[in-house]
Amino acid sequence: MGAPIATSGIAEFALRMGDTCLILAHRNSEWCGHAPALEEDIALANTALDLIGQAQLWLGLAADAEGRGRSADSLAYLRDAAGYRNLLLVEQPNGDFGRTVMRQFLFDAWHYPLLVALKTSSEHRVAEIAEKASKEAAYHLERSVDLVVRLGDGTSESRQRMQSALDVLWPYTGEMFLADSIDDELAETGIAPAPRGLRPAWEATLGRALADATLKAPETTFAHKGSKRGVHSEHLGYILAEMQFLQRAYPGAKW
Repeated sequence: MGAPIATSGIAEFALRMGDTCLILAHRNSEWCGHAPALEEDIALANTALDLIGQAQLWLGLAADAEGRGRSADSLAYLRDAAGYRNLLLVEQPNGDFGRTVMRQFLFDAWHYPLLVALKTSSEHRVAEIAEKASKEAAYHLERSVDLVVRLGDGTSESRQRMQSALDVLWPYTGEMFLADSIDDELAETGIAPAPRGLRPAWEATLGRALADATLKAPETTFAHKGSKRGVHSEHLGYILAEMQFLQRAYPGAKW
């Protein structure tokens, strides 16, 4: 007999949130020392640190809710790719700086309204995490919108790169609004909003920013999916090989 939704559903939801933040944080951290300007180098590192902090909170909740004696650290470092539940969008390669900026923007435009909705969750720990994380996410969204507009409405070269980034990443955005049975149960109990309900706010944010950036949203409705079942692109395995190396080479090591 399965665990009640009050625990199993929250554990799964927290894994999805925590894994998404963790993997995007790792992608952003790959720019450390390599960004095109010192200010952007520092900003990307700080964004990564914010997301790591959020991941720790969500994975800690997941560990407590599942009740299997695991910790946030063991969830982060001792699962294989099939055990991860992060959005496919965030595991996509950094590409050039424009693609990294566009990936962050597409994520932030979804992440912020989700956290705002979660602040009224019927599960108090979910609401507490969302309260803290929403303040950081608000800044992330403000910054990514500014960069998308500056680069999209910049030179012909920067606009072409931003449009290319949008075209490449667009098929990974539809997954954010797809629901499964766990999402349905969480919405019914007031723990988390229905994914499809987040789409209007996301589209409104995109509409304003892309218009100012002179960029055009692709017309395709095709959406890659599978992360909620642990089905990922080949890129996640490479991320985990790097991220988990030390813990797996020296199990239980501590500073």
